[in-house]
Amino acid sequence: MVGTSHIAAIDMRAIDELFEMGGGYVLDFSDRTFANFFETEMGIDIDDPRYRAEGTSKAKRLRYFLKVSDANTRVRVLNALWEHRKAYHRMRSITETIPDAEQQFRFLLQRIARHTVQAQAAAVHQVPKVQVDLYSGLASKLLQISGLAPQTRGYAYERFWNELFNTGGLAGRSSFRLVGEQIDGSFELSGETYLLEAKWQAQQVGVADLRAFNAKVEDKAAWTRGLFVSESGFTEDGLAAFGRGKRVVCMDGLDLYETLNRRLPLSDVLNAKVRRAAESGKPFVRVRDLFP
Repeated sequence: MVGTSHIAAIDMRAIDELFEMGGGYVLDFSDRTFANFFETEMGIDIDDPRYRAEGTSKAKRLRYFLKVSDANTRVRVLNALWEHRKAYHRMRSITETIPDAEQQFRFLLQRIARHTVQAQAAAVHQVPKVQVDLYSGLASKLLQISGLAPQTRGYAYERFWNELFNTGGLAGRSSFRLVGEQIDGSFELSGETYLLEAKWQAQQVGVADLRAFNAKVEDKAAWTRGLFVSESGFTEDGLAAFGRGKRVVCMDGLDLYETLNRRLPLSDVLNAKVRRAAESGKPFVRVRDLFP
């Protein structure tokens, strides 16, 4: 396995912090559970001597593995580690000590995504340059938005989604006001009209915001649908309390990352979410589960 793109020192420092790699450790893994994790999740033997080139500790093996892996493999490993981290913190009721940890993790993946797109553009001649430029440009805009002040960032995020809708041929409309309420935008998908709620905030969205947006949707024509985008994701309790059978589907920042990184047409992603919601009643199913 040969790395196809560089992993920056700043990204490695972020990985060290997010995955608690001080003193040679990685989260709560023992040597045995670390090996089992890589074998089960990735089909990789992390105990292979080649990953011990810079040391034998779990942290040193993980760092070296990430250095020599291609960008897509890095993303798969980091996503799996992040899910383990969330479960580990939740089961032990560990209070998050890193400000905006989930947001930092998404930005890390976005930076890696830029390297992925650039590497694929150089290596795969059949990828149209305009398509590569499109996804690379959108990923760059997200990084720029992340550095804005909260209120400015919110407006910029709404404009980003309007551009994404129009780029995907979904007839996006920018935010507008009705009597007593603000709508972040709208678009058309498969002949249906969808309202947009787009939030970029530090905390995950809970049931109150989901219910408030659903009320906006239900107050419109019977054929109106809704897309709720939360860059920071949704609380598990909030999704459970929100329930099933609503006319709203949800996306989070990792869904957006998967869409841009894998160059998935937005219409395909949204249609898959809508179909899965119709089949299961669940408003939120991750893109990586819809497009394994």
